[in-house]
Amino acid sequence: MAALSVRIHLAEYDPRWNSDYSQLAHRVQTALADRIIALEHVGSTSVPGLAAKPVIDMLLTVRDSREETTYVPGLSKQGFTLKIREPDWFEHRVLKSSDIEANLHVFSAGCEEIDRMLMFRDRLRTHEADRERYEQAKRELATREWSSVQEYADAKTDIVRSILACSSFSSRKA
Repeated sequence: MAALSVRIHLAEYDPRWNSDYSQLAHRVQTALADRIIALEHVGSTSVPGLAAKPVIDMLLTVRDSREETTYVPGLSKQGFTLKIREPDWFEHRVLKSSDIEANLHVFSAGCEEIDRMLMFRDRLRTHEADRERYEQAKRELATREWSSVQEYADAKTDIVRSILACSSFSSRKA
C-alpha cells in the first residue's frame, strides 16, 4: 500500500481571518460563558501579513481540559466536534468547526504550552524579521509532500524554537 501524500497549501494573509475568528469566538463564548478562562486567536492566521494555511487556530483555556463534560457538549451545540484527545501532551484537546476551517485547541489553566503559543504569536506580530524567517521556512516546507499535516507542523519545530529563544532572550533583557 502506498503512503498517503499530503500537500500543504499556504494562502497569502487574509484580513477576513480576523472576522472568522470573531464569529467562532462568539460561538465559543455563547456555549461556555463563564467557564472560559481565556480565548485567543493564535497560529499564523492571527499574525497580520503572514501567509498561512487558511485554518483559524483558537486557544481556549478552561479550568481542566480533562473534564470534557464541562465544555464539549456546549461546544457541540455550536457546531464544534471533538477530534483529538492528547492526554500525554498537556491534556490537549482539539475540536473542529463544522462550517469555518478551524482548530479549537483546549488546555487547562496553568499549562506552559499556553504561554509558548502566545509568546510565539506575539513575537511574530512585533518582529518583522522573525515573521519573514518563519514564513520563508513554512514556504520551503510547503513545497514538500508529507504523510500528514502533523508531520509538516512537526517539521517547523526548529524554526519555532529558534524564534522563541530570541523572544525569551529579549524578554529577559527588558
